[in-house]
Parts: sequence; structure tokens; C-alpha cells
Amino acid sequence: MLDLKYVIENIDEVIKKLSTRNGDFMFIRALVNLADKRRVIIMDVEAKKAYRNEISKKIGQLKREKKDASVALEEVANIGDAIKVLDEELQIVEQKIKDIMDVIPNIPHESTPIGKDESDNVEIKKWGKPRVFDFPVKDHVVLAEQLGILDFERAAKITGTRFVVDKGLGARLERALISFMMDQHALIEGYTEIIPPYIVSGESMYATGQFPKFKEDAFKLDLKDSDYYLNPTAEVPTINMHRNEIINGDELTIKYCAYTTAFRSEAGSAGRDTRGILRQHQFHKVELIKFAKPEDSYEELEKMLNDSEMVLQRLKLPYRVVALSTGDLGFGAAKTYDLEVWLPGQDKYREIGSISNDEDFQARRANIRFKRDKEAKTEYVHTLNGSGLAVGRTMIAIMENYQNEDGTITVPEALVPYMKIDVIS
Repeated sequence: MLDLKYVIENIDEVIKKLSTRNGDFMFIRALVNLADKRRVIIMDVEAKKAYRNEISKKIGQLKREKKDASVALEEVANIGDAIKVLDEELQIVEQKIKDIMDVIPNIPHESTPIGKDESDNVEIKKWGKPRVFDFPVKDHVVLAEQLGILDFERAAKITGTRFVVDKGLGARLERALISFMMDQHALIEGYTEIIPPYIVSGESMYATGQFPKFKEDAFKLDLKDSDYYLNPTAEVPTINMHRNEIINGDELTIKYCAYTTAFRSEAGSAGRDTRGILRQHQFHKVELIKFAKPEDSYEELEKMLNDSEMVLQRLKLPYRVVALSTGDLGFGAAKTYDLEVWLPGQDKYREIGSISNDEDFQARRANIRFKRDKEAKTEYVHTLNGSGLAVGRTMIAIMENYQNEDGTITVPEALVPYMKIDVIS
């Protein structure tokens, strides 16, 4: 959530910057009139309350002097009714303000490339060279079914489409990747390990910007008198660990690596990537989360990008880094890098992780602040989140890049200690 005061005082500039997100944001001008109306109502309420206090003192004096106070009592009652009406008007105005603020995305950082969509994303760098195969390349679905390590048919019988059963060495590969990623981030890079709840509240979803924007993508639990949802990403529970807290400034930067199973209905992606495990309703993910001081957050963003890259480098998977344009930027992000891994089965780079700085956008919604010292005023932290990585997509990359002519898959050297084998056959 943006700072309402800043938006109103800089309305033209805010609209101009938000318009680079390839949307129409003229509707936020209504905030200026609504804020004026709210201020007038508040002033009126305060004036009436002050006058009521004055009359109340007069009533007390009349009673002490044993004089008739009926006229003054009636006047107080009338003022009370008027205040009640104004309070109701104030609630309506404030709700209108909140409804608008809730759907305004973050303002892009000045370094974010301006563009209309993903076609305007800017390639920052590439690492590794795609392997040249001397035999026909198979995609991960063909490889997995021939090896018997992924079962789509039985998953569909259990639940439905866009689910999978990992079997045998497929299950071991996914488990090995999770341990490898968590070890990389926790033991080498110094993140604190987190395994959060898989169920989150509506309040937690709102605090991280999932609601109301992405409510249609959420899996809601059909439980009486509950507002529970299946977790869509470890970002939601991990950010909410510090909701409504004031953090000691000496503790920043706080770094978490969180493993979770994520659940998404993918309501906005009907018909896209239906083959294999590229886009599932349920998937495993290792997420990186940081809480930083404002002046440190962009340095921490670069460090987080490097931490995510190290997973791909140690697995020796070719990838590239792109800076998302304003038209492709996520709702809460001010700046985002995407990691795109090379998939031979598709003959192109595909997203395997995003690393974003949300600045104080989530912190305002979640009320996460810090104090530089005991005497300092509170400030909002900056929150950062990044994939470290999406486990299923990393499996795809390994299966396709490490495939052999006979249909077997060589295990990356970094995973051999976890897999206890050299080849998946």
C-alpha cells in the first residue's frame, strides 16, 4: 500500500509513474476529493465534540447550582446525534479511500525499464551456454514417463489435472533439491530456515498484497466461520511473521529462507503450460525473504539475486537474468529481476524465479516498522522476496539439460551427495 499523504500531495506524478504499468490510473484522483471530505468531517466532529464538552461543563454547573438544565441536556443530545451521523459518513468515506488504496499497485523504481509487457523486459546477463545435443531432445514429460518417475494419470485420478505424483527417483530428486537449496541458503549464505504453516488467514493474504488483487487465484478452505486459505507462496506466511511488530533496527537486515508447498488455482492462466509440471496447482518452493532498512534494500536486492543465481550455477544450468519492465511488474513490486533457465525441450529460456523489492508497500499493509534507536521515530521496513528456487521447474531443467541418448538422466554433481546415485535410470 502506498502512503496516502504522498499520493494526494503528488497526485499528478503518481499517476504518471503508475501509468507506465500499462494501465489507466486516473481513478485515483478521487482520493483528493475524498481526503478533503474526510478532513471536513473530522473537523466538524471535533468542533461538535468540543462544544459538547463545553455544554456538559455548563450542565454540571447548573446542577450544582440546582438550576434547570433541561434545555442544555436536550442540546447535548442533539449534538450527540449529529456526531453519530458524521461518524457514519466518515466510515463511508474512509472505506471508499481504503477500497481505492487497496487496488493501487506499487510505484516502479526509477531503475525499472519502462515497457508495456514482457516483450520489453531487459536482459541483464547470461550464464552458461546451452548444451548442443547430438541426438533428438526429449521434453521432461517424455523423459519422466519413460523412466516412471512422474505419474500424471494417477494424480488426475486422485485429484484432477495440474497435479502430479512423484515416484521413486523422481520423489528422491525433488526431496534432494529441497535439501540442497535450503542448505545452500541457510548454511552457506546465512539465511534462517523457516518451514511456515501451509494455511494462512485472509488478513495475511491482504498484508502481502495477495488480496484483493489475486483473490480468484486463492484456494479457500470451506470451513465454518473461518477465513483460511492454502498458502500460495512462502512469502505470505514469512512476511506475516513480523506483522504489527516494531523491529529493533540493529536486527536488520533479517534474512529467511522458507520451504513450503504452494497452492495456486492459476485462474488467470487457463490453457497455458498445461503439459507437464511447469504450471501446477500444487508445487514445492524455496523462498528468500528479507526485511531491510530503506537505504539498504537495493543492495540487498542484488545480493538476493546473486544468492538465487548460485543455485543454478552450482547445478550448472544455463540461465539468464532479465529486469522486468513496468508493464510486466508484479502488483507489489517496485523492481523485479526474473531468473530464466534454459529448457532444451522448449528450446527457450523460461522463468524459474523472481527476485523483487517491494520497498515499504507490504510493510504499510502489514504494519511492519523499525526503530533505529530507542529515541528514534518508527519507520517502515522494506521487504524483499525471491525464489530460491521453484523446485518443480528446477527438476524440469535438470531432466532436460542432463538427459542422455538412452533416456537416462545424469545427476548434477552438486546433487550426488543427496541423491546417492550418479544416474537416474
